[in-house]
Amino acid sequence: MHEDTQQGDLHPDDAFVELAVEVFSMLADATRVRMILALRDEELSVNHLADIVDKSPTAVSQHLAKLRMARMVSTRQAGNRVFYRLVNDHASKLVQDAIFQAEHSVGASYRHHHHEGH
Repeated sequence: MHEDTQQGDLHPDDAFVELAVEVFSMLADATRVRMILALRDEELSVNHLADIVDKSPTAVSQHLAKLRMARMVSTRQAGNRVFYRLVNDHASKLVQDAIFQAEHSVGASYRHHHHEGH
């Protein structure tokens, strides 16, 4: 993959456009968005993540399996416990930008502009 691709180098016919659509599709679920937000700063077990997103561990495991297949999360095993973490910060940035766009679309106070110094 071309992680170093600069924004100006992207074209609508780029081979990665279809893969980008798959990424958006993976993030088009409120539970998965909440999970990505929860995993921004730390790795978490299924049970801890389930508590944070207020879903059953079974449901969280199913979402994690999808995120893992999409290579958005990875695991670390410690004894009989499995911890999940984001593979990189790209999914987190996408989610953050989507939330910022949502703030704009509903005319909410733009918290992110305060963080940028605007």
